Amino acid sequence: MRISTKARMNRMFTNGGCLDVAVDHGVCNEPSFLPGLEDMARVMDTLIDAKPDAIQMTYGQADLLQSRPEKDKPALVMRIDMGNPYNDQRHREMWSMLQNAENPIIGALEMDAAAVVVNLFMLPDEPELFRQCVENISRVREDCHRFGMPLMIEPLVMLPNDVRGGYQVDGDAEKIVTLVRLASEMGADIIKADPTDNAEDFHRVIEAARVPVLVRGGGKADLKTVLEKSAALMAQGAQGMVYGRNIYQHDNPRAVVAALMALIHDGADGAEAWEIYNRG
Repeated sequence: MRISTKARMNRMFTNGGCLDVAVDHGVCNEPSFLPGLEDMARVMDTLIDAKPDAIQMTYGQADLLQSRPEKDKPALVMRIDMGNPYNDQRHREMWSMLQNAENPIIGALEMDAAAVVVNLFMLPDEPELFRQCVENISRVREDCHRFGMPLMIEPLVMLPNDVRGGYQVDGDAEKIVTLVRLASEMGADIIKADPTDNAEDFHRVIEAARVPVLVRGGGKADLKTVLEKSAALMAQGAQGMVYGRNIYQHDNPRAVVAALMALIHDGADGAEAWEIYNRG
C-alpha cells in the first residue's frame, strides 16, 4: 500500500479498528431511511460529540463535517455513487451511477476525505446493474490509484424483491464470500461487507477480502441483539463496522456509538457493550 493511501486510512483506523457512522442514506431515495436525518446540522453536532472514527456522507453533506474547526473530529468517508435498488418496489430499469462520471473522486479530494465508497450490487436477474457497478469501480479505482485515495467497496448480495418486499440482504455466506472476493480482486483497500446469517461463518469473508473488513449494519434492529452479533463478528476478524440506522434512528445515538467503540477498540463483549449503552 502506498504511503499516500495509508496516510488517509490512518485517519479512519485507530489501532486497526474503525467505527464509520453512515448518514449518506438520502442518495438511496428511500423515505424509510430518512427518519432521524431531518436536521443534518443537528445530527452532525451529535455525532461529532460522540466521536466515532469516521462519518460516511455525500458531497452535499460533507461541508457540515469539514467546516468544523475541531482537529479531532471524525474522518470523512465519502459516498460517490447512487442507485435505485433500495426502494420497496422493483423498478423497470435498475441502475447505479457515479455522481460525477468525468471526475468521480474530485469532490472527495476537495473535501479532504479519508476514503471513498462505491457499491457492488448483486441482485437476482439484474446483470446490467452488476455490469454498471463493475464499470463504476473500474473507473474509480484508476483515479484512487492516481491520487492516493483509499477505495471502500460495498458488495451487496440481495434477495429477490418478492421475498420480503423491497430488496433485502441475502446473508448466504457462499454468495457473500464470492462477491467479497471479487471486490478484493478489483482493488478494494477496504471492504464493507454484509454479515453472514451465521456469525461463525464470517471468518470466511475476512479470509477472502485480504484487506480490512467493516461490517455493514443494514436496517434498524433490537440494539441488544445488534451488539451481541457485532461482538461475534469482531471475534471472527472484522475490524469494525459501518452502521447507520442502528445509530441515528436510536433515541441516544451517542450511547450507541460509545457501546460500539468499546466493542471495536476495547475488546468488550456484547453484554459489556450493552451495559455501556445503558450507562449513556
